[in-house]
Amino acid sequence: MKNTKSDLRSHYLKLRSKFTSQQIDNFSIEIVNRCLELNLWNKSIYHLFMASEQNNEIDTALLLSVLQGKDKQAVIPKILDGYELEHYLLVDQTPLKRSRWGILEPQSGIKINSNEIDVVFVPLLIFDLQGHRIGYGKGYYDRFLAKCRKETIKVGLSYFDPIERIEDIQSHDIPINFGITRDRIYEFSSD
Repeated sequence: MKNTKSDLRSHYLKLRSKFTSQQIDNFSIEIVNRCLELNLWNKSIYHLFMASEQNNEIDTALLLSVLQGKDKQAVIPKILDGYELEHYLLVDQTPLKRSRWGILEPQSGIKINSNEIDVVFVPLLIFDLQGHRIGYGKGYYDRFLAKCRKETIKVGLSYFDPIERIEDIQSHDIPINFGITRDRIYEFSSD
């Protein structure tokens, strides 16, 4: 297998599709517990992707509970046409609805600009030892992260240990600052 985005995406989607719901629950707990070790809980506004159960994504509901327990402001995205995301502050009154991908999305509420967000938990399939990541290939998060402040902390969550190197990284690909796996935290320089 080559370490190109398309080959890696195909490989890790296949691996992830074989996880049982029990494995997803256990792995998600391990990843969220690892997140608690990060030194970033003094920030205010945290962006969190909501999991697509049909795609066996990491269950971020646990992380949402952590944010709420720490009295942090949680922001969740809504997917728009044109491969863009809109971001809403999650409050008790925020109306949520499942999208066609099975993801809970805000329908309306308090919009938050990308440049107001302090920490972004980034969905991904796999990352490499330089902090580059592979998602689904539509570029939603690269476009979003490009609008965030330079000091916004980007945290990738992965079931899988990183690979050595993704071969076909491009200039618009935005690396993560931390990669969190079940066993370890990987930190990358923000240069």
